[in-house]
Amino acid sequence: MRVAVVQHDIVWEDKDANFARLAPQIERAASAGADLVVLTEMFSTGFSMRTDVIAEPEGGPSSQFLLDRAAAHGVWVCGSCPEVGDGAGRPHNTLVLAGPDGTVHRYRKLHRFAYGGEDRSFAAGEHRVTVDVEGLRVSLFVCYDLRFADDWWALALGTDVYVCVANWPDTRRSHWSALLRARAIENQAYVVGANRVGRGGKLAYLGDSAIVDPLGEVLAGGAGGEALLVADVSAERVAEVRADLPFLADRTAPPG
Repeated sequence: MRVAVVQHDIVWEDKDANFARLAPQIERAASAGADLVVLTEMFSTGFSMRTDVIAEPEGGPSSQFLLDRAAAHGVWVCGSCPEVGDGAGRPHNTLVLAGPDGTVHRYRKLHRFAYGGEDRSFAAGEHRVTVDVEGLRVSLFVCYDLRFADDWWALALGTDVYVCVANWPDTRRSHWSALLRARAIENQAYVVGANRVGRGGKLAYLGDSAIVDPLGEVLAGGAGGEALLVADVSAERVAEVRADLPFLADRTAPPG
């Protein structure tokens, strides 16, 4: 399977402007042969806490944009957006994965970024999610989840590719890059990290998106500006690495 990361800027709290900017970038990714196109966290609004302005119902304009692009190009497309389930309560930061046949999968961010006030504006998700995408087992995470290794490990034996979409600021950029590689190495799986660029609110973002292989080698990476990252991933390579270096079998459950 070919994976493409769209490392993009985000127009603050302006969904229509972001849809217009991203549509040709997704088309470019599809033209490069991508089967799965990965956008960033809060791709249509930026990491705003003004949920009264940006929140939308499930099936709202942001998820519909993903569905429309997936159908138009015959690819899978994902990115996170602020969705209110059942039309009530606080929204979730929801990673929506749309398939070319109209299939939709949702992962709601487990770990809210309290340092940035996300816990006051968004509800926490409750379930980990793994999806079969073109024969690969793809597990979904959002930004701050990257710091919580146990959730990744819990899915390791059933995962070939982890996808993590983010708005990770440049002040902690070294953490982002180190953790992407660590999650790949310790779980012996691909990690696809999609981070934004530009400015959002008071923060700057430099991207550093990456597609990392099961040995921790960066297959494709980019920093600084908008970019398209493309790499091929395979379940066979994951199985080969795990057979040659059978480290997962030595991992023990934490006490208690």
